[in-house]
Amino acid sequence: MLLAQGPPMGWNSWDSYGLRINEQEFRDNVEAMASKLKASGYTYAVIDEGWYMQNPEDRGKPERLRYELDGFGRYIPVPARFPSALDKGANTGFSELSRWLHVQGLKFGIHVIRGIPRESVARNLPIEGTKFLARDAADVTDACPWDPTSWGVKDNEAGQAWYDALARQYAAWGVDFLKVDCISDHPYKASEIRQIATAIRRSGREMVLSLSPGPTALEHQPEVATLAQMWRISDDVWDLWEGKGGFPTGVKNQFETAAKWAQFTRPGNWPDADMLPVGELRPHPDVGPGPRHTRLTEAEQRMQLSLWAMARSPLIVGANLTLLDEATLRLLTNAAILKIDQKATASRQVMREGDFVAWTADLPGGEHALALFNLSESAMKVDRAWAEFGLKPGIATEAWSGQLTKGPRVSATLEAHGSAVWLVK
Repeated sequence: MLLAQGPPMGWNSWDSYGLRINEQEFRDNVEAMASKLKASGYTYAVIDEGWYMQNPEDRGKPERLRYELDGFGRYIPVPARFPSALDKGANTGFSELSRWLHVQGLKFGIHVIRGIPRESVARNLPIEGTKFLARDAADVTDACPWDPTSWGVKDNEAGQAWYDALARQYAAWGVDFLKVDCISDHPYKASEIRQIATAIRRSGREMVLSLSPGPTALEHQPEVATLAQMWRISDDVWDLWEGKGGFPTGVKNQFETAAKWAQFTRPGNWPDADMLPVGELRPHPDVGPGPRHTRLTEAEQRMQLSLWAMARSPLIVGANLTLLDEATLRLLTNAAILKIDQKATASRQVMREGDFVAWTADLPGGEHALALFNLSESAMKVDRAWAEFGLKPGIATEAWSGQLTKGPRVSATLEAHGSAVWLVK
């Protein structure tokens, strides 16, 4: 069976915990996901960056950072933060945590920065199962421009051996989802993507490969589509209507990008519009004015979910799920919106007239979806024939309100930054 038949759905720790999540916080969020979101299809729980840092609060002073490593130079969880990693004095990684997750019918993911730890290279540690040492694999002329922890990996036998050893480790831990950062842009590292994909295949365990941070260039689509299941199409998306200067990215910024990438969605390949910064973003969001409720209005949150669904993006929640309020829960579990995200085909932007945008998609059983978006700062009245969007009139149900409409025209008033989504039979 093809991996990632539909866009992956789940939760990631970054938007709420940054580098600092610990095991109890992760377990609490997983339990909330299992009880409140699993039934709607949310499956993956992902620990983002920093699980190997002993003092993540010093991230801004890299010379002070201390890491947990095994004897082969691979990062392992810090026991003070993830106590289940210790078994009779040995660090067994995330094995116990993933088993606990799997018992609940969920899947386990981790984040890594591409490359090999600089500390492993400084100590020239052996690469597990091989004759190679860390310096044989490391490219010390290549570093992620925004990360102080790792060197790049050479496109040679030792470099492949390094990634093979990582993938064996992650397979032993029961990892189902691997998010690799600083690889799909800033810069684009084709050789390392190929090495990682090869290593996962050799490990014998299926893992969704998610490439970050983006924006992945359109010309790289044929290659990433053969190697990964999802790849970021933009820089980080945060709880903003519109980002300035490229980072962070806001909801409005994603319309043009999503329209370009929609044609490439298919089972096993999902252009990723990034996480959903909704609900409570606390206690340690990495960007923005500290712990907070999302700065997106209710209309902007509905617009984000509607666009992500029409574009068939993965749906990875960034909220602190232990603080999930009823409004955010309703937002994330809207059955019609999730149906579009998971089941639609031929998703496409069919109209853009200034700040008015329309998307359509086909659904099983002859059903269709129409989404209308108002990107302007004032309310917008819409009264158009279904045929203008390439659709035939039918019985239409608006996804967010449940309101039924019939007749040859679709009429609505869209509030500023507002949207409406109809399922048409």
